[in-house]
Amino acid sequence: MEIAGALAAVVAVGVVGLIAIRAIRKRAAGGSHRRAPDAPGDVAPRPAASAGLARSIRSLFRGGANDPWAELEDLLVRADVGPATSARIVASVRERSSNGSDPAALVAEEIRGILGDAADLHLPADGLGVVMVVGVNGAGKTTTIGKLAARLTEQGRKVSLAGSDTFRAAASEQLDAWAKRSGAHLVTQSRGSDPGSVAFDAVKAAQARGSDVLIVDTAGRMHTREPLMEELKKVRRVLEKAVGRTPDETLLVLDATTGQNGIAQARAFGEAVAVTGVALTKFDGTAKGGIVLAVRDQLGVPVKLVGTGEGVTDLEMFDPQAFAQRVIGG
Repeated sequence: MEIAGALAAVVAVGVVGLIAIRAIRKRAAGGSHRRAPDAPGDVAPRPAASAGLARSIRSLFRGGANDPWAELEDLLVRADVGPATSARIVASVRERSSNGSDPAALVAEEIRGILGDAADLHLPADGLGVVMVVGVNGAGKTTTIGKLAARLTEQGRKVSLAGSDTFRAAASEQLDAWAKRSGAHLVTQSRGSDPGSVAFDAVKAAQARGSDVLIVDTAGRMHTREPLMEELKKVRRVLEKAVGRTPDETLLVLDATTGQNGIAQARAFGEAVAVTGVALTKFDGTAKGGIVLAVRDQLGVPVKLVGTGEGVTDLEMFDPQAFAQRVIGG
């Protein structure tokens, strides 16, 4: 027993020593230990530049950076602007700033040029306007629909909702709760019903009650699953038949923290149902949000709405000029 105890002590000392050596080496290399973000309630620390567009770009050009152009490009990429768009912005700003112009102000100009003017929702002045809402599971689609319904109701419009997400459990209950909060009328069927049938019935019901806007919820779709995307196409065709024209708006709900995967989502949904605008969720102080530039620059789709919180009124029209000022920290 004494021998076994001695061996255990030796092993313990060896393990402790090994851990200490590794820690010393890591500190010498400038590293630090980080817990894995997979544990419940644990949040992965963000790298310094991942606050992205909330960080002031002006500081890069005040003598605090060895290579401000490289750091600017890295900052934009980390903010989810995308490599191609980031490189183009930096190249243009670098060339234009050679005459002594303020680089930060030029960055804002480039961003405003990419985003263009603010894009409002295109809804008819008379008759029923139809808004089809699509997006992947978990992006905040149904919540965005509820907030939009509340916003339109506050503007004096009579709103109906179509619960065409008949696949997800509790989807109709969630939409019903939002309908009650926003004062909208909900049309839905039992779980598992044909989504196109719900959409058709909702159009007729909305027309009968004199609604100004019908917002159609659809089941969350992974953009890589072709059969599921085909079902979205069917819902769109049903709406075209019922209304006599394509939906006035087809909004893609994107999570602002989704990164460059948002480009793939926007491209796939755009090809399937001709997306006319993006509603960006989780666009608050922690969101990087540069994906709005990448989507607009690469796909030509404008960001029209941004969700800034959990409240029913936390949905705003996207302001390109204010966004550009946020980018440069001014």
